[in-house]
Amino acid sequence: MSPATGARILLVDDEPAIVRAVRANLGSRGFRVEVAVSGSEALERAESHPDLILLDLGLPDLDGLDLIRALRGRGRAPIIVLSARGAERDKVRALDLGADDYLTKPFGVQELLARIRVALRHTLRSGTDEPVFRSRGLTVDVEHRRVTVDGEELHLTPTEYALLTALVRHADRVVTDAMLLQEVWGPEYGDEDHYLHVYVARLRKKLEQDPQKPRYIATEPGIGYRLLTEEA
Repeated sequence: MSPATGARILLVDDEPAIVRAVRANLGSRGFRVEVAVSGSEALERAESHPDLILLDLGLPDLDGLDLIRALRGRGRAPIIVLSARGAERDKVRALDLGADDYLTKPFGVQELLARIRVALRHTLRSGTDEPVFRSRGLTVDVEHRRVTVDGEELHLTPTEYALLTALVRHADRVVTDAMLLQEVWGPEYGDEDHYLHVYVARLRKKLEQDPQKPRYIATEPGIGYRLLTEEA
């Protein structure tokens, strides 16, 4: 049985057609779907700690970006934004405020299901104290600071290692450039994108068989990066 089976999902959207479609498709696959049609109702329903939140940014009483900030202050459930706002600045802002993923409307059901599975897998992993990350031949032993790919040990610089472990902590999620810069280099480097791009390129050369076709570190154009694990 899938770990996602029976997960409780809070859908925050005031478009009746979207609500009907999402509720029907998720319900038929074993998810329990609750609906909130406003920001205030979403905050109220979030008090019961859903497993995952699907959030539209265009709500009648509260801007979705403000709602993300409020929800992040109340819990750690993954937030996937479903929005007609497709501009990169909106995606980056939502992710920086704490959203875990972003889908632009219209979207396909299979893509939505895949993003939900990834977000729920990440939640399950985050709830463990396992000090070793393993996925598709990549092993990161945090306790011993040892990294291997297909059994071969890699020799990473301290900065390369810090960047990889930052991506591991957010595996399968989009991590914006600003988030990575602040985690690895500190808040004073929030705008130094070139630092990040240089180190991602160096890390890919050590991790990837073909850095031009990365298996582990995917680029989210204009937004940031995502560490890929199993197939969704």
